Amino acid sequence: SIKILGVKIHQVTNETAYNRFLTLMEEPKLSMICTPNTEIVMEAQHDDELKDVLQDADLVIPDGIGLIYASKIHQLGLTERVTGIDTMERILKYANNNKKSIFLFGGKPGVAEKAAEKMKETYPNIQIKGIRDGYFKKEEEDKIIDHINEVKPDLLFVALGAPKQEKWIYQNRKTLNAKVAMGVGGALDIWAGVSKRAPKIFQKLHLEWFYRLLKEPSRIGRMLSLPKFMIKVLISRDFSRPS
Repeated sequence: SIKILGVKIHQVTNETAYNRFLTLMEEPKLSMICTPNTEIVMEAQHDDELKDVLQDADLVIPDGIGLIYASKIHQLGLTERVTGIDTMERILKYANNNKKSIFLFGGKPGVAEKAAEKMKETYPNIQIKGIRDGYFKKEEEDKIIDHINEVKPDLLFVALGAPKQEKWIYQNRKTLNAKVAMGVGGALDIWAGVSKRAPKIFQKLHLEWFYRLLKEPSRIGRMLSLPKFMIKVLISRDFSRPS
């Protein structure tokens, strides 16, 4: 792993990240996959709990072109962006080929159901063990965990938004009965057809963030984290090479 502004990121490509996932599926405990972008790295600067979550996660992929730029500036060895949605897609293909089970937790009411329908159409061999939206009261949390543990999914996809989803998995990692849990943010919205992923040209040019800004101008405040991140990258020394 390396550290960017004190935050752990694994030095992986799309291929080696997937190989790491395969290894995690053989572990006897719940393993956690995190997908930080520049916004999350910036948030971790003043959120020690989030930084601890990323430090302890079993696979932390560089989901953000800013992280790749930072790596090049400081020669940290990251060679390509590994997006959460692409990693999730590959995991779903694995689940389909190996008849593994999944649980979808999060999103607005109805979103997880629509996402599950689309996943089942695309990957008919996947077993969908459970679905639950992300709107719940604190007193309902134990019931949700009991439900997940009762059906024992191989894969738990949590879409509560970052960093809430990462913290939720981390806080419950010792009680959740699954092989791998992954925070997937807005991926369920895309699967459900509620949101669209940026066109290929935006993806190729690493401008997915700009496409989202065009679609959702209200995100401008959040998008300011990118230039702030790059300024901090240039002046900070809080980096470490592979360990």
